[in-house]
Amino acid sequence: MDIVIKLSQFLLSLSLLIILHELGHFIPAKLFKTRVEKFYLFFDVKYSLFKKKIGETEYGIGWLPLGGYVKISGMIDESMDKEQMALPPEPWEFRTKPAWQRLIIMLGGVTVNFILAFIIYIGMAFAYGDTYIANSDLKDGVAIENPAMLKAGFKTGDKIISIDGKAVENFDSDMNMNVIMAKHVLIERNGQQQTITMPTDFVDQLSKTEKGLLVGIRRPFAISQITEGSPNHNLKPKDLILSLNGQKIKYFDEAKAVLDMNKGKEIPAVVLRDLKETPITLKVSNDGKLGVVSGGLDMKSLEKLGYYKISTKEYGFFESIPVGLQKGKDQLVGYGKQLKMIFNPETKAYKQVGGFAAIYNIFPSSWSWEVFWSITALLSIMLGVMNLLPIPALDGGHVMFLLYEIVSGKKPSDKFLENAQMVGFVLLISLLLFANGNDIYKAIVGK
Repeated sequence: MDIVIKLSQFLLSLSLLIILHELGHFIPAKLFKTRVEKFYLFFDVKYSLFKKKIGETEYGIGWLPLGGYVKISGMIDESMDKEQMALPPEPWEFRTKPAWQRLIIMLGGVTVNFILAFIIYIGMAFAYGDTYIANSDLKDGVAIENPAMLKAGFKTGDKIISIDGKAVENFDSDMNMNVIMAKHVLIERNGQQQTITMPTDFVDQLSKTEKGLLVGIRRPFAISQITEGSPNHNLKPKDLILSLNGQKIKYFDEAKAVLDMNKGKEIPAVVLRDLKETPITLKVSNDGKLGVVSGGLDMKSLEKLGYYKISTKEYGFFESIPVGLQKGKDQLVGYGKQLKMIFNPETKAYKQVGGFAAIYNIFPSSWSWEVFWSITALLSIMLGVMNLLPIPALDGGHVMFLLYEIVSGKKPSDKFLENAQMVGFVLLISLLLFANGNDIYKAIVGK
């Protein structure tokens, strides 16, 4: 069932983005009276799953889910229709339209991608608001467990003051990505501030360590379940450990040191059970474990227990517009930084470039419309930016040649454009093979 839910979200998001992107080309083409021969979701190599011709356009669904396309008459594209291009130009063909009209047609897809992302962020601000913990309320700092973070110099209990000079006001879902992209992080430790310079190859280091949050909130030692064979069946799910061997335990990370010092011993403990403090005796295994699974407390429970104050800011319709626009802008700038890292060999971030499997894996195994729309908005930005890259066979390649034509007044020859399209196609296929090859490699080695 988990696979079905993930796959459903993946295909729905991908289909939505492809259809709207191609619609961005289709609409201006029709407005400028340019014939559109095909409008396809997915590629129809050799055959299609569905097709129907309405007017001059064939609409269909292909079997190869690697994207989609509109075939515009008189345009040198991935179809490489040389026979049509050898015929005399017709007034309804792309090649006979003024350069500014062709530019608008080519920019239509990415324009829709960016507009869609901003609309989604505005809608999410209106529907869900913002949920966060004020950074000033993290009195005891954050939890740091990731080995790459520890190696970089972070420790549990650190308070993150600013990232690249920008003060951190709230602890929210963007915290981890901001740290990954950072060059310098200002922290406070034991009342003293210090700056941690992030390693250039931090992304590569992360890929070689255990997955999970880089920066998290410190959580109490709450019992989720008792494992089979545990010596501590006097514990119950939802118990909250308050002390071990006379030492007060507020957070789970504080318990490890106490347990390590009492391996193989019986120790007194106090747990919070049904809102009452209950003394019990616990047996610590020779490897410093209690035979339990911790966790199970959601944010509302943590707030009720007095650990954190969870803030939710709601926005009216008009208030949500600037909030959504700012969120979209931040994501666009953030993705630009990611691309910069990928193209910088020193960061080794190119090793983490993923293909369709990587996109599939970012969707959760349980359905959440909030998460779905958040991921779809980010993918829309990614699709828009990637299509603007000046690579022939992508929209950005066509835009590059059109801008040259507008500035110089000279149109590149059809032969040149055909050769450029072929080079771009080979380059694009190579990028796809590299990205999806990375997915396969990670699946094999488990990283």
